Amino acid sequence: MVLILLEPQDIKFDATGKPYIAIGYGSNPTFRAALGNTDLGKIITANFNTNSWTSVADLANYELANNPDKGDVISNPFSLLIDGNNIITVDTGANELLSVGTDGSNLNAIATIPRQTLTNPIFPSDPSSLPFEIQAVPTNVAKGPDGAYYISQLTGFPFPEGEAKIYRVGVDGQPTVYTDGFTQLTDLDFDNEGNLYALQYANQSLWKGNLDGSVIKIARDGTRTTILSGNGLESPTALTIGADNAIYVTNRGDRPGLGQVIKIENSKSVPESTSTFSLLAFLGTVSLTLSRKGKAKGLKI
Repeated sequence: MVLILLEPQDIKFDATGKPYIAIGYGSNPTFRAALGNTDLGKIITANFNTNSWTSVADLANYELANNPDKGDVISNPFSLLIDGNNIITVDTGANELLSVGTDGSNLNAIATIPRQTLTNPIFPSDPSSLPFEIQAVPTNVAKGPDGAYYISQLTGFPFPEGEAKIYRVGVDGQPTVYTDGFTQLTDLDFDNEGNLYALQYANQSLWKGNLDGSVIKIARDGTRTTILSGNGLESPTALTIGADNAIYVTNRGDRPGLGQVIKIENSKSVPESTSTFSLLAFLGTVSLTLSRKGKAKGLKI
């Protein structure tokens, strides 16, 4: 059974096996009608037996009505997780972490991921360069062993190197920087020992044209280890920790006909100096992670 959807970005299943899907958008919600599809920018639930789906929450409309970050009115639901009876979702366009009941109730913004101001990194020696503000562009959310939510950040153009952060949002709803110094993060996940793995879409600013990416492990004590950088890892879009504790990564997720799923052996059993990955499949036009968590998404930049 194939369910045809426009702009599906992520999928997760609740404890009963019911799927929830983030439908992307990436523009002002007022334009949806003109595009001929008012279902963009929503969380939906699907029935694969009947090839049908129903709306759970309209995140684009929430952004239009509330605009919590007080910036441009843009919505792009990009990733989600199921936490009990709630769906926790990242709206990349709105720079928001939101919560909604699996029954569609109580849609609200948990936290706003802040924009930042920086000096133009493209022409840093230009005396006419002035500081300017860039978008936060949060990309994914994972629940940590402490019960807090952790959010990865891509950053907006010009995608400054070393400026992407991982934010922590606790019960007070205030985002704090958990760790920083990354470049263009697209995903993150915890293993069963509480180590956090972060995925860099590219190690250099996108405009430089080098799409070598990295998988980086952050131990609970803050120690950081690069598991894999380059060596065939290019523009990776998503990762997950498998039941076998290996790291599964969608590779070249922006290239039709060249997408891959790769497996990176657990660094506990493979020395860092010889950590390798094995190709699982060539996947046509995809960005797909095969895992117990049912993660699947494509990144639009």
